Amino acid sequence: MNNKERGKRPTLAELAQKFEQRGTGIPGGKGAPGELRSIFSGLRDLFTKDVTREGFTDLFQRDPQATFLFFAKNIDFEALKPLPWHRRYAYIISRVFIALAFQLSPPRRIAFAVATLLAILGFIPRVAVRNAADQAVSVSFGFNVYWFLAIAIFALLLVMELRDKLTLKADLEIAREIQSELVASGPSEHGQFRIYCRMRPANTVGGDYCDVIELAESDELAVVIGDVAGKGMPAALLMALLQGSLRTLLTAGHRGAELIARLNEYLSSSIPKNTFVTLFYGELNTATGQFAYVNAGHNSPFHLNGAGGMERLTPTSMILGVIPDTPFESRTLCLAASDHVLLFTDGASEASNPEGVEFGEDRLGRFFQEHSALDQGELLEAIVQEVLKHCGLNRPHDDITLVSIRRIAATS
Repeated sequence: MNNKERGKRPTLAELAQKFEQRGTGIPGGKGAPGELRSIFSGLRDLFTKDVTREGFTDLFQRDPQATFLFFAKNIDFEALKPLPWHRRYAYIISRVFIALAFQLSPPRRIAFAVATLLAILGFIPRVAVRNAADQAVSVSFGFNVYWFLAIAIFALLLVMELRDKLTLKADLEIAREIQSELVASGPSEHGQFRIYCRMRPANTVGGDYCDVIELAESDELAVVIGDVAGKGMPAALLMALLQGSLRTLLTAGHRGAELIARLNEYLSSSIPKNTFVTLFYGELNTATGQFAYVNAGHNSPFHLNGAGGMERLTPTSMILGVIPDTPFESRTLCLAASDHVLLFTDGASEASNPEGVEFGEDRLGRFFQEHSALDQGELLEAIVQEVLKHCGLNRPHDDITLVSIRRIAATS
């Protein structure tokens, strides 16, 4: 099983098929204990497969906070601080209610308002006079028909919204699987060089791009990492355009700075005017260690040499997709034995905690330098976990993509 297959989450259809294969039908209405065990095993897999601690953290901490911030994004909390608490909370609740209703279609919006009104009416106490002689009064707050109707309408709206989400999610899952085939993933070995790629999208699909491409020339590899401005499906579509364009130009024989210049010309005329791409493109000779690269406005990768010294591969040109006739410059370095290069996107360095403090490139560089002796897969996973630890309850807002290039020391 390759790394892409190992990292794929099963779809609902796949889980259902697996459950059916375990034998849900019992001939004649009687089943052997083994068949019953297979049914319970299938149910266990359905509800426990891929459950992680991070998933529960998302469910109970990050997701509620992110949901509230989504609906309250237009509220100026600082301006509300001078108000009395009852006015402040009443205003926040009303604004969240309006924002939530605004996300619904007009008919569902009306149903939502009716259900809310019924729920409020359900809190009004029921008052009853037992007889006219002693004027005894009983007051109750128990269950009533208003709450029943409110719950029924809310449940109906929830089911309809869930149906819409699942329909969209099915399309996004297909898009995720397609995108996973367009980018490099996991380890690959090329002579003395071992390259490992790791991508963590902020959403189901993302706008980051990484690739390892074998060139027509002997012992030559293209190593690429890029970042399309934006997130989600729009960025993913532009990422697919970037990947297809780059590979087409490589197949046509273009290399180095001339390749990036032609790619920039095409992107400048093909992508929206308010969008751009940062790209680090390198051509690695796996026999000699020569590494020629063009850094088009991308985050400066870290180059750690065998002696422990570190330098940055700073940008050589501006970003892609803005000015068609931009000049591009190529630089070259030689990767010796035990040299290690870390490429990354700004999703790692700009991830921030709830106080707004970014993880930062300096912190990333120190962590890379201190833990570079780890296996490349373990190193990249450790970096991702360190970024998530820094974010705390704040969900990373951008895709995190990392590429590790290491020249293995020759053994005697």
